[in-house]
Amino acid sequence: MTNETRRWIEGSVFFLLFCLTIPVANWMITNVGSVCTPHGPCLVPVAPGLMAPSGVLMVGIALVLRDLVQRRLGLGAAVAAILIGAGISGLIAPLALVMASATAYLISEFADLAVYTPLQERRFVTAVIVSSFVGLVVDSVVFLWLAFGSLEFLAGQVVGKAWMVLLSVPFILYLRRRDEDLNLGAA
Repeated sequence: MTNETRRWIEGSVFFLLFCLTIPVANWMITNVGSVCTPHGPCLVPVAPGLMAPSGVLMVGIALVLRDLVQRRLGLGAAVAAILIGAGISGLIAPLALVMASATAYLISEFADLAVYTPLQERRFVTAVIVSSFVGLVVDSVVFLWLAFGSLEFLAGQVVGKAWMVLLSVPFILYLRRRDEDLNLGAA
């Protein structure tokens, strides 16, 4: 398999998964959790004594996948994925979450993109981690404020998303090593 074929196949898989993460997150917020509050989010434990809306798990993954889309398919594909993901989110999310979700998604993913882009060439793993952490904080603040008018779950949101980013690090390290072995650089 050529590097260009590999780049296109992997990029397409990352693109599809990225576009699906936010609709799945929005569904999880109202359907999956160890506790579901009336007229509020379903919550999952993210640390001892710390709960967060269940969608945080998918949002943490989304931030990493956006970086991988850009690495494989380029900046234009990353922007397209952000816009498509926001559109899908708007169609699938419960009406009360549509504006909050789409707005938080757009702002946080573009914040992630702004941090990741200048760092990616020389420090791929650092770029993924730092940009994801910037994106997860922005997403958490914007989403919670718009969706619930409160930052009550901010610590849980940040911790839950951070766990997902940290869990992705071994895969990011593997991908970097494999890319170096294959002489497969960023798009």
